[in-house]
Amino acid sequence: MDIIYRFFIFWYICGVVLLSFDLIPPWLEWANSVFLITAGVVSALYFISIYGKRFGVLYSLWIIIGSIWVEHLGVEYDFLFGSYDYTSNFGIKIFDTPITIGFAWLLIVGCSHELARTITRGGTSFISKVSFVILGGLAAVTMDLILDPVSFKVKEYWLWQEPGLYYDIPFSNFIGWMVVASVFHLTYVLLMPDKKNGTLKWENRMALMFGLIIGMFCVVALTGGLFFGVVLVTILTIIWYAAYFARRRSYEES
Repeated sequence: MDIIYRFFIFWYICGVVLLSFDLIPPWLEWANSVFLITAGVVSALYFISIYGKRFGVLYSLWIIIGSIWVEHLGVEYDFLFGSYDYTSNFGIKIFDTPITIGFAWLLIVGCSHELARTITRGGTSFISKVSFVILGGLAAVTMDLILDPVSFKVKEYWLWQEPGLYYDIPFSNFIGWMVVASVFHLTYVLLMPDKKNGTLKWENRMALMFGLIIGMFCVVALTGGLFFGVVLVTILTIIWYAAYFARRRSYEES
């Protein structure tokens, strides 16, 4: 399990260097898919570490398959997100939807899960559960505020057919992200598996990945001139981390 995480960190460092100096040749574009798939696997290992192999594997598969299906509906019928199409730059497709997108969603749900779980302290009350679902959705949208502009404007992984105020991305896309991410988090709330012990290492790793992914996309955004998006998401990320570590500190002291 650790070797996969170390491979992700190695791949991440290489990616940041190559992206910072715009050194990625067209023939190396496949590396982006490997990166996202590896990041998704790390997220699956996080779920397995916290909730055990059975729930971790099944929950990860549900996120991968469910997100690919929803994205397929989006491409085919403009469902939830708006009207858009994937280009050939995002890897192998199934039902006109890149397989990579399922692992990307797994990564996003893993990061937002850890933030929301700690901030709400994983409580079992109704208010705590609702807060977890909402915060999980908002954390996912925070990541999309930089992922989508970069993927659309800079990398051209997909093309929007409708205009929008935020880098020509329709507002329906962010609503769709909130809905889908919240549904995945709601699935966890409905099943509510028992938390295992000795998982602090993976909790730290997933919390770190939230910032690492945002940081990488901010680097690419800067090269593409998306300065407002970088500033906005950086501020939101600071707020998320402030709430996360403050809540975690109070939990450790109690």
